[in-house]
Amino acid sequence: MQSKRYALFALIGICMSCATKPQTNVPNSEKEFSIAYEKFTLDNGLEVILHQDNSDPIIAVATIMHVGSNREKPGKTGFAHFFEHMSFNDSENVPVGANRKMIPEWGGSRNGGTSNDYTVYYEVVPKDAFEKILWIDSDRFGYMINTVTTSALEREKQVVKNEKRQRVDNAAYGYTDEILRSNLYPEGHPYNWTVIGSLPDLQAATIDDVKEFYNEYYGAKNATLVIAGDIDFQETKELVQKWFGEIPSGPDVEALKPQPVTLAKTKSLYFEDNFAKLPELRMVFPSVEEYHKDSYALQILGQLLSGSKNSPLYQVVVEEQKLAPNIGAYQSNSELAGEFIFRVRANAETDLNAVKQAIDSGLSRFEENGVNERDLKRIKAELETNLYQGISTVLNKAFQLGQDNEFTGDPSYITKTAKLTNAVTAADVMRVYNQYIKNKNYVMTSVVPKGELAYAIKNATKAEVWIEEILQDVASEEVGQGEEADYEKTVSKYDRSEPPFSELPKFKMPIVWTANLENGMQVYGIENTEIPLVQFDITIPGGQLLDPENKTGVSNMLSNLMLEGTATKTPAELEEAIGLLGASINMYSSNEDFHITGSCLAKNFDETIALIKEIILEPRWDETEFTRLMQGLETSLKDREANPNAIASLAYNQLLYGKNHPFAIPGSGTLETVKNIKVADLKSYYSNLVPQNANFHLAGAMTKSETLKALSTLNTWKGEAPKLPKFNLPAENNKNTIYFIDVPESKQSVLNIGKLALSSKNAEANNLDFANEIIGGGSSGLLFQTLRIEKGYTYGAYSGVGNSLEISPFTVRSSVRANATLKSLEIIKEMVSNYGNNFSEEDVELTKNKLLKANTRAYESLGAKLSILRNISKYGYSNDYIEQNQDELIAMTLADYKNIINRYLQESDMIYVIVGDKATQWEEVKELGKPVVELDIFGNKM
Repeated sequence: MQSKRYALFALIGICMSCATKPQTNVPNSEKEFSIAYEKFTLDNGLEVILHQDNSDPIIAVATIMHVGSNREKPGKTGFAHFFEHMSFNDSENVPVGANRKMIPEWGGSRNGGTSNDYTVYYEVVPKDAFEKILWIDSDRFGYMINTVTTSALEREKQVVKNEKRQRVDNAAYGYTDEILRSNLYPEGHPYNWTVIGSLPDLQAATIDDVKEFYNEYYGAKNATLVIAGDIDFQETKELVQKWFGEIPSGPDVEALKPQPVTLAKTKSLYFEDNFAKLPELRMVFPSVEEYHKDSYALQILGQLLSGSKNSPLYQVVVEEQKLAPNIGAYQSNSELAGEFIFRVRANAETDLNAVKQAIDSGLSRFEENGVNERDLKRIKAELETNLYQGISTVLNKAFQLGQDNEFTGDPSYITKTAKLTNAVTAADVMRVYNQYIKNKNYVMTSVVPKGELAYAIKNATKAEVWIEEILQDVASEEVGQGEEADYEKTVSKYDRSEPPFSELPKFKMPIVWTANLENGMQVYGIENTEIPLVQFDITIPGGQLLDPENKTGVSNMLSNLMLEGTATKTPAELEEAIGLLGASINMYSSNEDFHITGSCLAKNFDETIALIKEIILEPRWDETEFTRLMQGLETSLKDREANPNAIASLAYNQLLYGKNHPFAIPGSGTLETVKNIKVADLKSYYSNLVPQNANFHLAGAMTKSETLKALSTLNTWKGEAPKLPKFNLPAENNKNTIYFIDVPESKQSVLNIGKLALSSKNAEANNLDFANEIIGGGSSGLLFQTLRIEKGYTYGAYSGVGNSLEISPFTVRSSVRANATLKSLEIIKEMVSNYGNNFSEEDVELTKNKLLKANTRAYESLGAKLSILRNISKYGYSNDYIEQNQDELIAMTLADYKNIINRYLQESDMIYVIVGDKATQWEEVKELGKPVVELDIFGNKM
């Protein structure tokens, strides 16, 4: 997995009180925010940071290796990312494949990420698996290199190839990053290539290359280890010494100095994209590296240019000239250099020359008007809330502490970041604009749909990218686990065998309080005072179910329009009012509900609710905004046609629910269903937004009495709830059939396989969820372990059951290498067909342990606590339903599992939807022995 560095900011009045030892907050007029930590260094040079958070019985472990793609050499690109993959495979004292399989089975989550500048490995586990995770982490870090085999090397090459095909080759605008990097940075510059690198370079990698990379960069001196969560400091120090203290220090890794670039001239390039449906323009200016003093002003500059309705680029490009639904301008920081980026995905059939001229016009307006001080104040208020949200989990705190330590030597560098951000003035913003943007050279890309060169920037040069040719012969890329390496184990003074579990932490439901408002709305709350934030959600039954016939998308459009001002506030004024509170307010319509959601600092909850009331009761019905939003919707719907996963999902849902059911169509609608929507349709739907049968959910730093006092203002909101319509499901006449959708030149085939199963109100819903874990529950599931780990056909394969009052489907999803389509289908068919028969007593025990332990970390965040409340209100679950579910899980027998699998997961009842290259795969998939029907990208039979 690739990742970007977290960037967090603090505001005046908020103190990051981080020191070498935990400290008590000093009373102040503003409640000070602090992250207490302890830092120490092992004899081998490994820097270790500990943070204690006893709020949940979980522990996060993050290892930041100071090596990313910027340490690679031309001809050996993509190696840092490839090595991240290799590190998860095997090590001297941990069984083959244990990392991906065992951690989820312990109830944990795990992953890794590679950026330009670093590689991070991270896990969150229940407290009882803490020493086990130190065993796995330390073994991967210090004891994996002897286990690398040629077979493992070749298999992981296929996995990384599949990742690139999924993220780059089979994705609209996937090649743009490669075009920009190769033209912005000169040959030999560490950022001249993408993090995922070149597939020919990857294919040429040898075991000697792997060992050389490990020996050079994976020493203890080149890393930071962070442990955050429910820990005891002294005990943890002893365990860290035991498991990590013998890892070799490694050679000194010379620090890289910043390497900012300048361009002698502006470069303009175009590319015809096989998947894109819309023209896209990007302009990238060389800027400054992370932690440079100017980076803070540049980040604010981006928000001022495009981050609000008052911003000049939004006004010109979106509102006045109506060229695109939105525009982004932002600073992107890396260790050695930075980029300031303008990005516009324009409306269909829009000339990018006009977009470029509009950007120039918007920048001229900015130069003329300068910085609005209220906008500057608003941005800083928003950043205050973002600070708390960014460190609301133990894992995010581990990331922040570790990355600041590794790149600055100071885990508490965020304190300096806060001061530097708060010190930015309007004059600073204008200075960096003049220094890095105005009249400076840049790289510009025009990416247009294939065959639509007329929309590209005039006189642009054709961009050159390397495009893989997929061989039809799957055997040519067949891989397997192969033999384990023959080596002599590294001697250790400790027993490095798997440690036992400690005492199992018992998950307990948070206390849920309930109340009723006078207007009939029920209120559900969970008080949580870890951070001074609240998140809330108003759920109104109906959603897409109440859309007018043949006008799917009305409720979705209403959710957008209602945030475009109120009767007394223009869209810009409403946005500013929300922003000055540091709050966020959103609306969206789902299949069965209409949602009004938000978050804010607890101290601003009353004012935020007052804005919610104004939005609900005093809609603006702005025709100009409606027209703009409709045009933006049409653009996004056109863009959706470029996404193979979206194409597969549309067809799959139509086949499951029938075209007359609301669930057959995405909630945002289609180009056909939205074309006749008028403001009058929205006004008609608006009458459904009433408090009767609605539910208010809140999680965060508010007591019940404080919440109800603030919500009392909503009692003037009244109305009688509509009766929800019922829809019939189709006869099962689509089952046991393959539906194929052609997307020419696809490097992968997207697979959606499944059938309607049950409603979340069904008494057996939990049991089916439990039964899915072994086959499709994450990286330890049979699908993932077989299709990715054993075969190298895919980057991921999963299955699961949806949640709704309506009957939801069980679905298997994956994107597989094009020439492995048939092989993958055969494996899935056999696996699902025999799943019930093969389910064992061992699987029963594994499912129980995995899910019981996963609950300890599943509900840490405020968002997760909100989901508890929504489940209680929507499905009628008890206030301790998770504990009841645990009891149900413990009581399930092997016969129970077999019964539930055989009742709901019959393979012969399933439909198969495949989106891929017909030229190479049509005849192949026929060999599965099922009828094959061709559909177009809208799900219609050809």
